[in-house]
Amino acid sequence: MRSFNEGKSTWVQVDERDMTRIGNLQEKYHLSDEMVLYSLDTHERARVEYDSETAAVLVIFNVPQRQKVENHYETSPMAFILKEGRLFTFTNGDTNYVNEMIERLLHHNPSQSPYSLLFHTLFLISSAFYPLIEEVNNERTRLNKKLREKTTNKSLIAMSDLDIGLIYLLTATKQNAALLQQMGIQRMHRMLNDTEKEQLEDALIEANQAMEMTQLASQILEQLSGTYNNLLNNNLNDTMKFLTVWSLILTVPTIVTGFFGMNVPLPFSDSTFGAAIAMLISLVLAIWMLVAMWRRIK
Repeated sequence: MRSFNEGKSTWVQVDERDMTRIGNLQEKYHLSDEMVLYSLDTHERARVEYDSETAAVLVIFNVPQRQKVENHYETSPMAFILKEGRLFTFTNGDTNYVNEMIERLLHHNPSQSPYSLLFHTLFLISSAFYPLIEEVNNERTRLNKKLREKTTNKSLIAMSDLDIGLIYLLTATKQNAALLQQMGIQRMHRMLNDTEKEQLEDALIEANQAMEMTQLASQILEQLSGTYNNLLNNNLNDTMKFLTVWSLILTVPTIVTGFFGMNVPLPFSDSTFGAAIAMLISLVLAIWMLVAMWRRIK
């Protein structure tokens, strides 16, 4: 717990895993069961709610995780509650680093209002997506070079992991941008002063930029994945064509020698060079079939 805004406001850090303290805070500050339940839901989507009766605001924002999960990045929802000059932040092991951001913001400007602190924090969270997107882009470039040299299952699986990670990031940034846009038309927006409205607009611009960067990276990766899928299909088709032609060519000697094995009088059947002649006929027919099928395939 830390005071700011010249002692008129308080920042309350809440660990989602400490249910005893959460119960005490809920009773002390009269936080509604609904808001606390939303704040503790690990699968809650980004949203904003304003309770006109208690003048409380609930903001759930998607926060990027710093550690990879199964070779890709994911996000976690983080809840902020503003009520009576107090800012409650609900964090866990994946989102606890946001508290460090808030500490730096208060150290830099301890006189800011709770709404200003919230909007500055949301701005920094949106900025935290940039390094992850750049890392994905760099990894995509590296995998693209490897796949150009040799297409391997390992590289294709790594490309799939990047695609999965971008889906998480893209969904999160879209929800964040929609949330901030919604805050601009909520009833609470009329309670903000001009400075706070400008800070909300800055946070929205940053969220939109994070969304656009993620969307571009996702589109490039999707196009790249589609290209390699087409290449793999073409390679498979070429292999099947080769095997088909090869199997047909191998049937020619069988057909030719089969005639000479029948009890039917044939030219050269009694010749000393009969076997060589049969092989020559087979070779000529095989070459003719190979040329004919090659022209048809091309």
